[in-house]
Amino acid sequence: MLANRIKKVAPSLTLAIDAKAKQMKKEGVDLIGFGAGEPDFNTPDNIKEAGIKAIKDNMTRYTPASGLLELKQAIVEKFKKDNGLEYTTSNIIVSCGAKHSLFNIFMVILNPGDEVIIFSPYWVSYEEQVKIADGIPVFVKLDEKNNYEIDFDLLKSKITNKTKAIIINSPSNPTGAVLSEKSLQKIAEIALEKNLIVISDEIYEKLIYNGKKHISIASLSKEIKKNTIVVNGVSKTYAMTGWRIGYIASDNKEIINAIDNLQSHSTSNPATMTQIAAIEALKTDESVILSMVNEFDKRRKFIMEKINSIKSLSYIEPEGAFYIFPNFRQLIGKSINNKKIDGSLALAELLLNEAKVAVVPGIAFGADDCFRLSYATSMSNIEKGLDRIAQFINKI
Repeated sequence: MLANRIKKVAPSLTLAIDAKAKQMKKEGVDLIGFGAGEPDFNTPDNIKEAGIKAIKDNMTRYTPASGLLELKQAIVEKFKKDNGLEYTTSNIIVSCGAKHSLFNIFMVILNPGDEVIIFSPYWVSYEEQVKIADGIPVFVKLDEKNNYEIDFDLLKSKITNKTKAIIINSPSNPTGAVLSEKSLQKIAEIALEKNLIVISDEIYEKLIYNGKKHISIASLSKEIKKNTIVVNGVSKTYAMTGWRIGYIASDNKEIINAIDNLQSHSTSNPATMTQIAAIEALKTDESVILSMVNEFDKRRKFIMEKINSIKSLSYIEPEGAFYIFPNFRQLIGKSINNKKIDGSLALAELLLNEAKVAVVPGIAFGADDCFRLSYATSMSNIEKGLDRIAQFINKI
């Protein structure tokens, strides 16, 4: 009865773990959840008030399918101020979250059999969205031992005459890695040489530490800007995950027009009042963002300190986003309570049932010897949860 395209798609393990954890909490289980892919801060009051005012002012009707002109203008200003990128409003599409933006991109650029380069570990939905669009995901493994730096010889070996695009995500979900300008330059060179589309997912651009600076690959040259589709949104930066506003920018009017057409026949416009709230978000003082980033940085340092004290775990220091991606390869093959740890699913299940800690198995991100912890939770939860993980591992 089902279409073949949907049979190829695996459920989201991140959402599944989060849902199970929430259900256990609802049932009264004292559980610590590290699965959340969203800030635990509230949306700033000025943004909430803008949304409420929009409703009271009866701003509840359709907008153009690709988004309000006023919001597009605010996005154009954001790109100019933050990234040194010049766009016009005709280069912008506003969608129902950055995930929706990515979905739209794959649907309009991929033909059956087209290949998309994905660096692994990767965000869970890249692979599935490419498959939905009848494309073929091709993975380039990034080695933890090499600080998740790109092996450019390996990358070149993966490119064929069917390769259509490369996805980059910096800062990265799940590793927190930030691509250097040198790496971005090399990606740009390869993309231009092979005439590939670069899809740059920059949703975590403001959540960055250690004095690192986010660089958009589209800002490196006029040439690579023409080949790049930049994806961003308000979810992570302004704690607006539920408001569902994402956006793309591209110099390629053919792609922009195609996405506009697709969106007009699928979701139409994102919710009007949330678009108005997003305008206010993009005008919000940077100090609001900085206070959130500073708190994340404290937690980042604390979670690294705690993991350092747990035997059998290793990690690469995250320099962006709000995740850490510990490796547990030393535990693989060992057992506890007659249950063998043969991969990240088994470990996540054991941690959930035995330690009452919810983590996201690394297999969801293409790394079955790792698991993801989100530090978008309180310091007390981080301490309590990692104490439980340490106690669990000490029993193995």
